[in-house]
Amino acid sequence: MCRLNTIQSTINYIKNELIHIYSSREAESISYILLEYVLAYSRMQIQFNKNETIEQKDFLQLTLYLKQLKKNKPIQYVLGEADFYDLKFKVNEHTLIPRPETEELVHAIIQENKNSNLSILDIGTGSGCIPVCLAKNLNKAKVSSADISAKAIEIARQNAKLNKVEVCFYNRDILKWENFEWEQFDIIVSNPPYVTESEKEKMEDNVLKHEPHTALFVSDNDPLLFYRTIAKLALSKLKTGGKLYFEINESLGIEMQKLLQDIGFTTILLRKDINGKDRMLSAIKPI
Repeated sequence: MCRLNTIQSTINYIKNELIHIYSSREAESISYILLEYVLAYSRMQIQFNKNETIEQKDFLQLTLYLKQLKKNKPIQYVLGEADFYDLKFKVNEHTLIPRPETEELVHAIIQENKNSNLSILDIGTGSGCIPVCLAKNLNKAKVSSADISAKAIEIARQNAKLNKVEVCFYNRDILKWENFEWEQFDIIVSNPPYVTESEKEKMEDNVLKHEPHTALFVSDNDPLLFYRTIAKLALSKLKTGGKLYFEINESLGIEMQKLLQDIGFTTILLRKDINGKDRMLSAIKPI
């Protein structure tokens, strides 16, 4: 006879299996995410139906996902999707998992730019979370995005279609930006690689072993390489009064302000995230 598993007993089982990898709170959160995905239930439905028996095929599917999780594979890669700014995004090993601080950057851009018909360039496409959300939330915005990874762009195109927006994607190496034709933009935004090689040892295995290193890391010898390059592009390709937005390494706020000032930007604003860390920066191309 097959063992009967209720929703509550399954939550407990998943938590116990993951407790040596994740905190109790994280393990519980993952158990709910798995059940929402496999059962197609909302969080509220799970809460109200904890005594309901789970079908054996669904329980077996949960155990297959659990095997991957126990190898430190992030839940987003296990399920192939992530939530970001109230939208769903496909993700895989070629794209970073969208982070909450990037949501804050997207929110700031949306709140500060209510004009119609803005021309926007995102640099470092990844899953497409930034350009797709901007296209979805800014009225009649014309959004473009560039990335060195053709495989990341393939996923980003799927996410644009999934979320019913139009984004123009370019497979380009931004460090060679002068080799390509660019139009003039009202906004340029980027979340480029900013974790230094020396910071690797502080990172969790679920990041180091699964997320694309080319999208994460930059040399200790020149940690501002991508910011300096993108700022020079922005000074050339932003319209007068256009805005530049960055997500940044929390330890490089002062250096970033000086960099943009030296390149020629004005109204440079260092912004803190919800945790009080210097994680965002904006600047304006002077008149």
